[in-house]
Amino acid sequence: PLSLSWDHRVIDGAEAARFNTYFAALLADFRRILL
Repeated sequence: PLSLSWDHRVIDGAEAARFNTYFAALLADFRRILL
C-alpha cells in the first residue's frame, strides 16, 4: 500500500488526486520509470 498526504493550504485536492492517479499508473508499469 502507498499512502500520501497533502497540505490543502498549499495544493488543491483535485490536483493531488490527478498526481496519485499518474503515480499509481507509473508504478503499475515499472518499465516506464526506466525510460
